[in-house]
Amino acid sequence: MNIFEQASRKAIRFTSIKGLLTVEQLWDLPLQSKTGFSLDEVAKAANQQLKATAEESFVTDSTPVSADAKLHMDVILHIIAVRKAENAAALTAAARKEEKQKLLALIEDKKDDALKGESIEQLKARLEALG
Repeated sequence: MNIFEQASRKAIRFTSIKGLLTVEQLWDLPLQSKTGFSLDEVAKAANQQLKATAEESFVTDSTPVSADAKLHMDVILHIIAVRKAENAAALTAAARKEEKQKLLALIEDKKDDALKGESIEQLKARLEALG
């Protein structure tokens, strides 16, 4: 069972400064915000909750944590990773679009330069050919 199926079956909610949030609402939050209403702040709160549920043992190597608290963190970290990847892809696409626009403008400039190099007779002939 994947983390989102688990989250929906358990109807988990995430603590934020504006109240409890569903998994669906997390997708709409900004990664960071000056107002404190962001995925980063929700992740910090969930991480504190995860740390609070951990039991320390000086005998055993592993420390069990609440499965629900771990699920909260897993969901938030997955959403953050996806959103960061989407942001990176959008930046790459914008850079490619800008590069393409520059190249198209340079091609047009080169065409204009080529036309400027033609003689008057050649330009008249081209003009007559256009109708």
